[in-house]
Amino acid sequence: MLTVIIPTKDEETALPKLLASLGRQTAQPAEIIVADAQSADRTRDIARAFGARIVEGGLPGPGRNRGAEAAATDWLLFLDADVELADAAFLAHSMEEIARRRLDIATCEVEPMGAGRIDRAMHGVYNRYTKAMQNVFPHAPGFCIFVRRSLHEEIRGFDESVVFCEDHDYARRAAKVGRFGILHTRIPVSTRRWVRDGRLQTACKYVLAELHLATVGPIRSNVFRYTFGHGKKVTK
Repeated sequence: MLTVIIPTKDEETALPKLLASLGRQTAQPAEIIVADAQSADRTRDIARAFGARIVEGGLPGPGRNRGAEAAATDWLLFLDADVELADAAFLAHSMEEIARRRLDIATCEVEPMGAGRIDRAMHGVYNRYTKAMQNVFPHAPGFCIFVRRSLHEEIRGFDESVVFCEDHDYARRAAKVGRFGILHTRIPVSTRRWVRDGRLQTACKYVLAELHLATVGPIRSNVFRYTFGHGKKVTK
C-alpha cells in the first residue's frame, strides 16, 4: 500500500490538477497527505475537498517528514504540488517495476509540461546526467520519490538542516542503505520556477549546487536563495 505526501505552500492553482490526476489513477493510493506550510490561500480547502488529510508542514524537507510520520503504509511517494500524473497507470506501472527490480527507493525520468524546445533540451540533459550517475551519485528530485517507509525511518528522513537540494542528499543517504533505481515511467513537471527566475539563472544555480554537493557536501546555508512557494521571485 502507498501513501502520497505533498508539501505545499499557497498552491491553490496547481494542487487541484495533481489531486485530480491522482483520482484518475488505475491503482489508487491508500491515502493522500498534504503537509501544508501555513498557506494563505485556499490550498487547505482544496486538499480537504479532494479527501486529503492535512498535517502541519514547513519547508519541503520537514513537510515531507511530517507527512511520513503520519503515514501508515509500507511505501511512501513524495510529490510536489506542481506535477501532474498524465498517465493514468503511472502509479501501477511504477510500483510494478519497483517490485520487479526489488528497489527500496526510486525516482523516474522527467518531461517538461508544454512543448518548448529549450525546456525539452534542458530536461533531456538532466535525464541523461542522472541516469549516467545513478550508481555513483544518485539523484532523486523531491517532486517524485518512491521509498519504503522502513528505509525512510532508518535514515531518519530528510535532514531538516539542509535548506537546498535536500532531496538529493536524501537519495544519496538512502542509496547507501537500500537499492536505488530510476524507473522507466516519466512524470510531467512544471517549468514555472524556470520561467519565474530565468532559465539560465536557474540552470547555473543547480550546476553550482551540484558542485557544492560533490565537493563540500549538503547545503545548510541559504547561499542559493531558495524560496518555498510559487510567486516569490528570487532577488539578487
